[in-house]
Amino acid sequence: MKIVVADDSALLREGVAGLVEKRGYEVIAKPASATELVDTVTSLDNGSGELPYLVITDVRMPPEMREDGLRAALTLRQRFPSLSIVVLSQYVAPAYARELFAPGMSNGGGTGYLLKDRVGQVKDFLGALDVVANGGVVIDPDVATALMKSGRSGLGLLTAREREVLELMARGKSNAQIAQCLFLSGAAVAKHVSNIFMKLNLEPGEDNRRVRAILEFLTETSGLI
Repeated sequence: MKIVVADDSALLREGVAGLVEKRGYEVIAKPASATELVDTVTSLDNGSGELPYLVITDVRMPPEMREDGLRAALTLRQRFPSLSIVVLSQYVAPAYARELFAPGMSNGGGTGYLLKDRVGQVKDFLGALDVVANGGVVIDPDVATALMKSGRSGLGLLTAREREVLELMARGKSNAQIAQCLFLSGAAVAKHVSNIFMKLNLEPGEDNRRVRAILEFLTETSGLI
C-alpha cells in the first residue's frame, strides 16, 4: 500500500514513515511543505490513476505555517474525492475537523483527524491508519469528546454510555470491538448504536448511518474553537 507522509518536522516525518514501513506500507514521498504535498500527489496521478492509497499530513506547515497542511488536504480531496487522508494536529481544534469532515468532502476515500500524541500509541495509531486506508472514518477521541460536550442537536440527548459508544465508533471500532472495550454484550452495543441513530434522527433507510452519526456532531458544532 503506497503512502505519502507530509510534515515540516523531519523528525516526525521520518518517525511516521518508519512506523508505517514496518507495517508493510510503502512510503513513496515525504513532502516538507503544503505546496510540495499538493504538487507531489498531483504529479503522481498524472492522469494515470496512480494515486497513493493514503496521505498523512500535518495541519501547520510551510509556506505560511498556519493551517496550510489542512488546506492542502482539502485541495487534494476536492481534486481526488476517493483519496484517503489522515490529518495530524498538535491541538484539539474542532473547527479544523469540521472542515475536513464537511458534507461532500469525501466520495469513497477514508478520512481521519488525529492528535499528534496518538503517533506515540503505535498500535492504536497504525490501527487508525488501516481504518482510514480502507475507506473508514477515525476521529481522535479527545476531539470527539470536545465536540460532544456542545450538547447541540440530538447529541444532548445521548446518555453517558451512548457517548462512550459514539466515541469508539469515531475511533473506527466495530460493534464487536466496542463490546470488548466496554465489557458489554454484542446485543447491548447494537442497542446503544440503534439509540444513537434514533436520537440523531438517522432513519434505517439512510445510507452509511455509522459515518453520518460521526459527522453529525462535527457539522453541528461550528461554535467550538
